[in-house]
Amino acid sequence: MKLELLCKAAGIRCPDAEISREISAIETDSRRVKVGAMFVCIRGLHVNGHAYIAEAVRAGASCILVQRDCEWEAPKGVLILQSENTRCAAARLYHAWYGFPAQRLKIIGVTGTNGKTSVTCLLRAILEAALCRCGLIGTVGCESAGRRLQVASATDPLANMTTPDPAELYRVLAEMVEDRVEYVLMEVTSHALALDKLDPIEFEAAIFTNLTPEHLDFHGTMEAYAEAKARLFSKSRLAIFNGDSPYAAYMKAHTTGPCITCAIDGDADYVAENRSQSESGVSYDLSSRDSRIRISCPIAGDFSVMNSMQAAVCALQLGLGASVIKAGISSVMGVRGRMERVKLGLGAEFRVLIDYAHTPDALENLLRTARQMLNKGERLVLLFGCGGDRDRTKRPVMGKIASAYADAIILTSDNSRSEEPEAILSEILTGIDPKSVYTVIPDRKEAIDFAIQQAKKGDLILLAGKGHEEYEITKEGRRPFCERELVQKAFRLRQGSNPTIESTETEL
Repeated sequence: MKLELLCKAAGIRCPDAEISREISAIETDSRRVKVGAMFVCIRGLHVNGHAYIAEAVRAGASCILVQRDCEWEAPKGVLILQSENTRCAAARLYHAWYGFPAQRLKIIGVTGTNGKTSVTCLLRAILEAALCRCGLIGTVGCESAGRRLQVASATDPLANMTTPDPAELYRVLAEMVEDRVEYVLMEVTSHALALDKLDPIEFEAAIFTNLTPEHLDFHGTMEAYAEAKARLFSKSRLAIFNGDSPYAAYMKAHTTGPCITCAIDGDADYVAENRSQSESGVSYDLSSRDSRIRISCPIAGDFSVMNSMQAAVCALQLGLGASVIKAGISSVMGVRGRMERVKLGLGAEFRVLIDYAHTPDALENLLRTARQMLNKGERLVLLFGCGGDRDRTKRPVMGKIASAYADAIILTSDNSRSEEPEAILSEILTGIDPKSVYTVIPDRKEAIDFAIQQAKKGDLILLAGKGHEEYEITKEGRRPFCERELVQKAFRLRQGSNPTIESTETEL
């Protein structure tokens, strides 16, 4: 691609003598540079790309893009370009490289601490009920018109990229264009916004779900976290807010387009009236000043009211009718890893649910919902841990929440990464009420086996934290780890060896 076109897209001054220079690739990792590539120097969280200019030149880089306020040394005879913000520039360069795909798609962004995956999946179901071709980008992966797309971080292959890095994001969007996708439902993280990954994108609509403490290891404060989230709403033609969130007013203050509010218990443009719920889902009247639609969502939990409300309201604002909205939401039989029931088969006298809850707010909502699913005398058993190399302040908070709602607790690992599992568990334990019934089993597989073998009739066992993930990350690396399969295997062993096992470990 001509250097002139790339520079124009990224707002970079291109020397007149170089406008016809051909660029073979764009790279932000010097190890991937090939002959004729442009190397973009990113000042990262742990590594400064400007320190690898010489390495990129030796690999054959045709030109180097540097950040104006960084120190760098220009090798003799190498073309150096400058930008005020190379992160923004990189996003715009990749967008241009892949043919400006975002301009040919209607992209709807969903941001918030919790609920992003559920809202995007619900909205996709509505749009597909209206026969729209959809793409999905988020925690559970990327799909284009039903086709699974492979996405990986170039710098961290172990990372679970909710919003992919620019090199992957704009390639994925280009594939969606090729697949004739009309709408893209994208989970938008605070990291992606803070790191300018989405700089070239103008969103058709943006949805704010909620904001509770999370990622403070990255943002530092809730104020900085909120500021990052709010960036989305300055880039969207329409904004839909959870009016029950104390951060709704802050997000609205940063919005440039029309604002629509949803609320369960407050004053808003749309409210949920005549609510009812059971283990099979929630129902309510979605009411506004001039309309009323009866919504039935087959996903249990109070949080499903707001999630489905926001999906429905967004669809209404996009011009879809009530009948297709009702049909779309009612067709969703669950979101992978969100209140997902594990099939155990005949002979099961207890239930097992898997959920991605890994923040204090999500865990509390999950446990509250689960308690409503119990009959008299039945127990709520919670198995959970906290991720390594992540916000440590939430660990004792989640321990306290577990003690408040669960009848029995099994503390275990959850992607310990470079940390020692026992160190993480000890921090969770500081929040556990000593009077609680709990046991600590650092190995998650062993913990799952223990939970199944110790299960009593009527138990509701919650495996929280991993949800859709089918891997475990430790300091040894990433390995396959499918909780559904482990639960089913443990249940078969329980049934095959002795249906009424007496454990030799501490009984829960």
